[in-house]
Amino acid sequence: MDVENSGAVSTPRRDTMKQSVVSRWDRFRRKGKKNVGVFVSVKNIMTCSWLNILLLLTPLAWWAHFSGRLHYSIVFSLCFISIIPHEKLFDFYGEQMHLYLGKDVGDLLTITLNNVVEATLAIILLTKCRLKLLQSTITGVVVLHLLLIPGAAFFTGGAQIWEQDLHPAHTQLNHSLLTVGVLALLLPAVLYAGATSDSASSSTPSSEVLQTDFLQMSRGLAVILLLIYIASRIYYHNPPGKGHNMLSHPDAPEELRNTEDKLASTEPEVNQWVCLVFLAANVGVMAATAEWLLDSIDPVVEATIMTQEWSGIVLLPIVSFSADGAIAVGYFIHRTLSRLMKFRTPDPPTTLAKAEAIDLSIQFLLFWTPVVTLLGWWTGKPFNLLFDWFEVALLIGACFLVNYVTQDAKTNWIEGFALLCFYTMIVLCTWFYSGQPAIASLLLCPGETVEE
Repeated sequence: MDVENSGAVSTPRRDTMKQSVVSRWDRFRRKGKKNVGVFVSVKNIMTCSWLNILLLLTPLAWWAHFSGRLHYSIVFSLCFISIIPHEKLFDFYGEQMHLYLGKDVGDLLTITLNNVVEATLAIILLTKCRLKLLQSTITGVVVLHLLLIPGAAFFTGGAQIWEQDLHPAHTQLNHSLLTVGVLALLLPAVLYAGATSDSASSSTPSSEVLQTDFLQMSRGLAVILLLIYIASRIYYHNPPGKGHNMLSHPDAPEELRNTEDKLASTEPEVNQWVCLVFLAANVGVMAATAEWLLDSIDPVVEATIMTQEWSGIVLLPIVSFSADGAIAVGYFIHRTLSRLMKFRTPDPPTTLAKAEAIDLSIQFLLFWTPVVTLLGWWTGKPFNLLFDWFEVALLIGACFLVNYVTQDAKTNWIEGFALLCFYTMIVLCTWFYSGQPAIASLLLCPGETVEE
């Protein structure tokens, strides 16, 4: 009897899941609807942003790299500017695929695409065995996504409204995921401090033993972090109860609940297959340009008083934010001039706060950082999760502040201003930080020495 009842209950569940998969596939194919033509799709991609004019600099940046005739600062600048339109194109591709995939899968794809530049930089640094710079870049990317981008969004979005809303359930889960990701990086640092607290003791492990131990520990932590991230995506996309996603939560903001309906009624501008082809091409071109950028950054750092830590924590993460930053600056100037000159009536303020960047930091902590760690294991690179104490402190501070700001699922402009100010403090203090050589020595590949 119990078996029969169990089967009776599970059958509708399987039917619902099967119907959901079929409907998603039909939605992706736009079954019963007219699809966008190839020529129109290419035209819309090329004209989606005024930043696309900078795509003309990409071949020039490549030529500058291979010719060796131009100064390294010019090569660096060309590569830096060339990445801006590619990063903006990722945003456009994500918006278009949202219309084909729906909010659930579309959100995951958009988060991943927005992390493509950072993930590419991380993988290139790993292959070049720039492991200390890689750790600094991971720290900088997470801090930037926790402080600078949400701070700018909360500051500008809350300028005309008392407070903006966040999804309570989503925010609470993000707090837990973000905290466990940061604490996972705290554990190796605490263990290292305990193991080396008495440097004069004969029982202090050698550098070779420490490197082996922290490599094994980091790989285990990486697997656990990946499991946490996978479980969180399952919860996001298929939460328990009657709802099919997080939008079904009773406390979800009304404006957010209307997102799926808006996506279903909006016509795409690009054919889904053309979008995927251009997306793959964009990843390849951007990855090569990012590699030339990294090749030219060493002479820039050596010719200035900039430290390797500052370039990793501040400069390289800014590359990934350059496109959004350019758009934000242009939008801010346009809105300010419009209000001062009264060119047009300002748009009504939205009640929904933009906090997608926090999801980017969580994915980078719980997914990309473990992936890079395991990729280093596969390729024989001694990358571990033992970060400098200063970098761990930055992550803990950023995690604490953003969790405190969003704990009530509401934000305002002064909280956004506080996030921006704390990021400015980090930029200032990092300028004077030169790293911990003892920890850097555990990240050396064969034949390398610690940079002074």
